[in-house]
Amino acid sequence: MSFWLRSLGPLARRKPLAGDRSADVAIAGGGYTGLWTAYYLATAAPHLSIVVLEAEHCGYGASGRNGGWASGLFPVSHAKLTRRYGAAAADAMYAGLADAVDEVGRVADAEGIDCHYVKGGTISLARSAAQLRRVRSDPGFVGAAEARAICGASHVLGGVYSPDCAALHPARLVRGLADAVERLGVTVHEGTAVRGLSRGAVVADQGTITAGTVVRALEGYTARLDRRAIAPVYSLMIATEPLPLSDWERIGLGRRETFTDERHMIIYGQRTADDRLAFGGRGAPYHFGSHISDKYDLVPSVFESLRQTLTEMFGIRPAIADRWGGPLGIPRDWMPSVGLRDGVGWAGGYVGDGVAASNLAGRTLADLILGRSTERTALPWVGHRSRRWEPEPLRWMGINAGLRGASLLDVLDR
Repeated sequence: MSFWLRSLGPLARRKPLAGDRSADVAIAGGGYTGLWTAYYLATAAPHLSIVVLEAEHCGYGASGRNGGWASGLFPVSHAKLTRRYGAAAADAMYAGLADAVDEVGRVADAEGIDCHYVKGGTISLARSAAQLRRVRSDPGFVGAAEARAICGASHVLGGVYSPDCAALHPARLVRGLADAVERLGVTVHEGTAVRGLSRGAVVADQGTITAGTVVRALEGYTARLDRRAIAPVYSLMIATEPLPLSDWERIGLGRRETFTDERHMIIYGQRTADDRLAFGGRGAPYHFGSHISDKYDLVPSVFESLRQTLTEMFGIRPAIADRWGGPLGIPRDWMPSVGLRDGVGWAGGYVGDGVAASNLAGRTLADLILGRSTERTALPWVGHRSRRWEPEPLRWMGINAGLRGASLLDVLDR
């Protein structure tokens, strides 16, 4: 379990599915995507019978393990979206994500979910000459003094600031959403692993749900149903013990801004509500055959690298309170997607930026299921189909070569 989930104390499990049943909508996955979809469907159409199936407990996957960024970030750049779909579509995609950041906070407030939501924005620091060259032309570029005033890391030469990000406690959000959808009449079954999903039916260990619409909302765990649809790549995190005020006076993040830098091997961090640094990054290997296992959550060398990075960035040697990790979902073209075809809906492939994107995806899926034509259903990720990942061993070779290549590029950037 992550630090976030552990901080909630013992979790009471909801009852598993007990035999076959029918529903209007059956959703596989009790994380953000599945729960947001259920929330907006139940709000708009309370007459629908909606069932959510979760293999472990709500938030067991990425929704309860992530860095706690509800951001307007998207893994496909605005420039690339413009080339593919036009400037208006790219603008709409990014505007929809920015709106989703606020919508997460609005729903949390409306439903009484105390998820420590604070919208302080995010800063990506340029800490080498090569990084500075890459960001100078960005519309959100800020100079060294302004960047250091936000986040007092070492060697800061500038940065890119965006207001479209909120820090939050991800496990409080996902567990609060599960409670909220139940209040709206949605049935949530935990301890119910989905083994198959097709038009009109979701098959689990404990029974089959027949439904007019089924939704796949499994993110990285999609690989357990289809190994080549989404690649599960691991991201690992640490959480420090609460830091003293003297450290925070130097580090900054006074509005709980989230932070990263412009290195190729992604890092990400936030100041928690109780003054810890929650800090994570990529670097753990991809496992052959898209295999997922709890033992892959713990890679001592990556945890030590994360601790050393905090020391290098902030001049501290923090006591580490917790270490954890988990898989995120990466499509072959890094383009998240949402869709509904022949009674089967899907959403995901967020490449690690899913906290706010899943909210937009859930609202969009609700529109599609209810047959509504809205601004959301016209967004460029709707109906997108990524090409499938290569078969093994090409997939294993390519993804791990990419991870090593990112590390090499960071060495060359220094």
